[in-house]
Amino acid sequence: MRTFAVLLLLAISAPAAQFPSNDNPEQPPPGKDVPARLPNGKLQQDAIAKEDYQKNLVDSRDLAKLAEDLKSELEKSDASIVSLSAIKKTEEIEKLAKRIRGRMKH
Repeated sequence: MRTFAVLLLLAISAPAAQFPSNDNPEQPPPGKDVPARLPNGKLQQDAIAKEDYQKNLVDSRDLAKLAEDLKSELEKSDASIVSLSAIKKTEEIEKLAKRIRGRMKH
């Protein structure tokens, strides 16, 4: 019975000994990827997300302006005639929308 108790105690304490405790919360556990940091200490991922957000704001403003320009141009034109500038605006709208969507997927 005594050997059973000793074996049981060893079996319970053995898994805990395999995984060292992570006393420092700043360091990730072993085997985990360490996030890249900028020289100022901020996470690179956060800086990229903030920059993408700012670019999305600028592109969305441009997108809204192009859409308004296209709308007014279509209202002024005849139903049977489409101007070349209207087609170019639709292509630019498509490019901006794809650029914004691509940044948002990251």
